[in-house]
Amino acid sequence: MINISQYKIIAIGKIKKKWIQSGIEIYLKRLPGLKIIEIKDSNKIKEGLAIKEIIKKNELLITLNENGQSYSSIELSKKLQNHQHQNISFAIGGSTGLSSALNNAASWQLSLSPLTFPHELARLILIEQLYRAKMIAEGSPYHKD
Repeated sequence: MINISQYKIIAIGKIKKKWIQSGIEIYLKRLPGLKIIEIKDSNKIKEGLAIKEIIKKNELLITLNENGQSYSSIELSKKLQNHQHQNISFAIGGSTGLSSALNNAASWQLSLSPLTFPHELARLILIEQLYRAKMIAEGSPYHKD
């Protein structure tokens, strides 16, 4: 099973587009317990330090970046189920991405697509994929093979 209350998303910047915020709110209602922490835009080094301060020692850090591993929705669900007893923090960078030091410190790196997305849209896509992973784990018909 996937316990969303063990997950948090640490994101650089605020959501400015109302349509993206609306989409995020829809999925957050479906994922009670998912925490989102926003960090003010600055530079990659300061942002990386701020993210490291938020992460607890027992947490798994997953950074989102274009060089990360790509998974199908089913593969991602299985990978998350394999870490079901761990607290997981997903880090999403701002417009310039995350520092290489933070990416190197991550337990694993995740790519949502070979395409590049604005960081606001990446947050919405990640949240939808977390919902989808949870539904796959529960055998829900939300995900269609």
